[in-house]
Amino acid sequence: MTLTATHELAIDIGGMPILMRTDSAEFAALLEDRYGSFIDAPSSERIFALDVELIPPPTTSADEEVSVRLESGRWIMTRGDFRAEWDPRTSQGWVRQSANPYSIDGVLRILHSLFLAREGGFLVHAASAVRNGRAFLFAGVSGAGKTTLSRLAPPDAEVLTDEISYVRPTADGYEAFGTPFAGELARIGANLRAPLAALYLLVQGPENRVEPVDPAEAARAVLRNILFFAHDEELVGLIFKSVFDFVARVPVQRLVFTPDARAWELIA
Repeated sequence: MTLTATHELAIDIGGMPILMRTDSAEFAALLEDRYGSFIDAPSSERIFALDVELIPPPTTSADEEVSVRLESGRWIMTRGDFRAEWDPRTSQGWVRQSANPYSIDGVLRILHSLFLAREGGFLVHAASAVRNGRAFLFAGVSGAGKTTLSRLAPPDAEVLTDEISYVRPTADGYEAFGTPFAGELARIGANLRAPLAALYLLVQGPENRVEPVDPAEAARAVLRNILFFAHDEELVGLIFKSVFDFVARVPVQRLVFTPDARAWELIA
């Protein structure tokens, strides 16, 4: 795709900024408004870059199933509202989409899931927050209480996300990063990072309590909540390995809670 880009900005998620190039001032402004504190200054040192070509709104639904496949060394990504290609050899790619932030959200989630798979990290359906310098994840399917627990966070906690958490390994364990991928809370998370202390599997119940979870159950629960879109045997294998490594190094417990702020007294 050939594009004469007149506007550049970087979206920095998980410490991995992606330079966005567009010829539309309006779309660049929309991105700045959408991603807020996750916008970084453009730099010639950016190794990841996407050219965004704006096209008329599609006639197909954005809910159409995502397809992510590797062809001739390039990742081909399609959904009802976008088509994108990414060359991991050059770290360059392009997106064709209408002028809305939801399409680029989808592309960014796919790209980061691919990046993280080779690093031992992942995106996971989980809320997360930083408290006393440590991060905590709260995983669960839709309706499990991720947004509720995020909304009840005490003043000394910074919510990283109420929907999709970003996890990367370190020499000593794992770190959680804030993301702009919001759920029902409808606001982007804090652009922070912190060492990950624990992951809680959410269950709503009549009282607040923490229960142990054996490693096999923990691994199955985390795998059910992983966001990964590519049909690629090698990367799927890496994701499985990453999850088993994760549950061996990070405490995973079940948090049964009632929808009130007292549940946070058990989080430590």
